[in-house]
Amino acid sequence: MIRIFAATIATLLLALPAQAFETQARAAYVVDQTTGTVLLTKNADEPLPPASMSKLMTLYMAFEAIERGKSNGGLDLTEELPVSQHAMSYGGSTMFLDTTDRVKVEDLLRGIIVLSGNDACAVIAEALSPDGSEAGFARLMTQRAQQMGMTNSTFANSNGWPAAGHRMSLRDLGLLATRLIEDYPQYYPMFSQREFLFDGRAPQNKTNRNPLLGLGIGADGLKTGHTEEAGYGLVGSAKQGDRRVVFVLSGLESAAARAQESESIVNWAFRQFSQRSMGKAGTMIAEAPVALGAQGAVGLELESDLSVLVPVSGGSDVSAEVVYTGPLRAPITKGQNIGELVLTRGDLPEVRAPLVARDSVAAGGFMVKLEAAARHLLTRLNEGPEAAS
Repeated sequence: MIRIFAATIATLLLALPAQAFETQARAAYVVDQTTGTVLLTKNADEPLPPASMSKLMTLYMAFEAIERGKSNGGLDLTEELPVSQHAMSYGGSTMFLDTTDRVKVEDLLRGIIVLSGNDACAVIAEALSPDGSEAGFARLMTQRAQQMGMTNSTFANSNGWPAAGHRMSLRDLGLLATRLIEDYPQYYPMFSQREFLFDGRAPQNKTNRNPLLGLGIGADGLKTGHTEEAGYGLVGSAKQGDRRVVFVLSGLESAAARAQESESIVNWAFRQFSQRSMGKAGTMIAEAPVALGAQGAVGLELESDLSVLVPVSGGSDVSAEVVYTGPLRAPITKGQNIGELVLTRGDLPEVRAPLVARDSVAAGGFMVKLEAAARHLLTRLNEGPEAAS
């Protein structure tokens, strides 16, 4: 493995480590979604009671079902679903549904997002469950979560009602939030809806509990959670300019603490870090020597546009290396993957970007091979008689 330090790249990135965020939450996870840079983790992989934040999994599966369509075993937004005795029996945050209701899927979705309706989740769950039960849907939730890479998530119900074994890690919740934003942009605006009054019921309970909506900091989702065991939590997201941040907090002591901590984290993530372009696709990064080629070197260029997140204040260098397996041997094809540009940014995770050949390099002819053989023999002779024998 050959490593070449690319000083011309390193001089572009001079920075101090960003001011660390000391969260009061029991667990936290913050990621810059635009670049995929994890900014903060605290007990992020510990399976914890997620409370109503686990409703996001029910919503994701509901969106999947809507995209499948009713004819393929899914749902339709205008379809009306019945309310079972089991769904009606839920307390806590509800839509105040009863067994005489038939509710449109779209209203159920808004009831889950805005009102955190436990009953609405159960109605969706029973409609999608293979056996018509919420428990059956919870098993599907666990299976789907595993398929999506959420390996620290298991579900006992559809809504986060306290139950043994109902657990999610905050990293899993962050992944789920990102998937909701990226996979279903057509439904994501629902998460920023401030109020929803279903059928005139409980007008005192019509306001979205997300404390960041309307603060002018770009917040547009996603879900609060609270139980005595879990404390106060929030899966949140905010977009400012071209950047989006996703964060998850859990285990705070009060709704006020949740609101204050969430706003502070959003401001920290946007103020302490900035996105910087390192070059467009085709930007020349370095040259690498080529053995037995018609040319003795090949240019290495970025395969695609490269932007990285860097701390905004200055101090310690962010280093850059070109890494490839050498020596390179001809023939080489233009666009062939040659190696990687590796950027190291203090406490932030390293960035690795593919580098490709700028031009094709044909294999050298007889004279090139003869000269290479002569150089090899001369080197061995210079090493002494034993090396040449």
